[in-house]
Amino acid sequence: MSAPLFKQFRDNIAVQNAADISTSYAGITKRLNLDFWDIESDFTHRRQVGSYGRNTAVHGISDLDMVFELPWATYEKYKAYTNNGPSQLLQAVRNSLLTRYPNTTIKGDGQVVCIEFSKFRVEVLPAFWDADADGYRFGDTNNGGTWKICKPIQEIDAVNQRNKETNRNLKHVCKMIRAWKNFNGVNISGMLIDTLIYNFFGQTDKYDAVSYGSYDQLFVSLFSYVGNLEHQDFWLAPGSGQRINNKGKFQSKAKKAAVKCQEALDADTEKKKTKIWRDVFGRSFPSGVVKLEKAAAVYESVNDNRYTTEQFIEDQFPVDIQFDIEINSEVTTNGQHTGHLRALSKVFVWLPVGRGLRFFVESCDVPAPYTLLWKVRNVGTEAERRKMIRGDIVLDEGKNQRIEKTTFHGEHFVEAYVIKDGVCVARDLIDVPISENV
Repeated sequence: MSAPLFKQFRDNIAVQNAADISTSYAGITKRLNLDFWDIESDFTHRRQVGSYGRNTAVHGISDLDMVFELPWATYEKYKAYTNNGPSQLLQAVRNSLLTRYPNTTIKGDGQVVCIEFSKFRVEVLPAFWDADADGYRFGDTNNGGTWKICKPIQEIDAVNQRNKETNRNLKHVCKMIRAWKNFNGVNISGMLIDTLIYNFFGQTDKYDAVSYGSYDQLFVSLFSYVGNLEHQDFWLAPGSGQRINNKGKFQSKAKKAAVKCQEALDADTEKKKTKIWRDVFGRSFPSGVVKLEKAAAVYESVNDNRYTTEQFIEDQFPVDIQFDIEINSEVTTNGQHTGHLRALSKVFVWLPVGRGLRFFVESCDVPAPYTLLWKVRNVGTEAERRKMIRGDIVLDEGKNQRIEKTTFHGEHFVEAYVIKDGVCVARDLIDVPISENV
């Protein structure tokens, strides 16, 4: 039964707005070709890179990358500038694109020019093909301006080759891990995901020829492998060997996922298995096998929604986790501080009813400004009996906190979301198990 579920899962997370993306790529390319090459072409000198170029992106992708190759004479021109040539180059590219998109926010940012479309951002890397370096030479405006080398072609070729060697499992798994990352708030870049999956398949041939029917075992092994990796400040990208900086700590959440995957593998009914897989991957994992007329996300809740109008962040914003947020809760009894929920949960399995709860942001590395949202979800038969499942997403009132109370038995949870530039870039969830006792 797992084979059709995982196949449908892959279909659910496939990029659905490829036509819009292609239109934007073409418009950008045509404008830059006119201004820098004096030709009319909407595809020449452009290369799709990043996860979309590697074909490991999923639906809801908010950052798209492209390299636009400029004439070598343009490099020599800006290299001769004494006052930050890379910055002057970005400004020239920005001005070109403003003639095509005059009402769109366009800005230079370090190495790229960012075009903010309504549903996604395209980051254009102006670059020059350097045959001697076998890569693209590009400018970096930081520290007075420098020129560096990147090798996306080699990275794409390496991923494609290993994907071919693994019966296309590499790219399927890369996409599914992105669903896990975004559902669980794991701060790990797309390039690092692809690198770790590439390395996983490189250290074992056990799953090279398998199909979806073996994905339950594959994910137990994969999450165990990722969870047991030693912390590193960087990894080396496949093909290019260039550094991929690691700013998050993904191992602990990968270990938890490995445990969940083993539980799903051992579950004695398909219903239990499916529920656990959805706990790992989120609502994009199907709750049952349905026939799809086209690849589209199937987002039914495991519950029948009789008593709730639960809202989901994926329905309101693109989710692309890029930062970390951690929430906690101060627990009080009759107004007196008892402790913090994460620490207490290691000692007491259940919280008694009648306790005060002040949920707050313990840490958050998202650069201001941003918007903070909260969701409180009551779960269990008592919540259903009282018709108080809740689950609405609400705006923080300005104090980075949410006041609640332990009222009735159930395995409840509270989740926080950080929205920046129209994208959910960080999220965290804390369980609130409440007992029947006072």
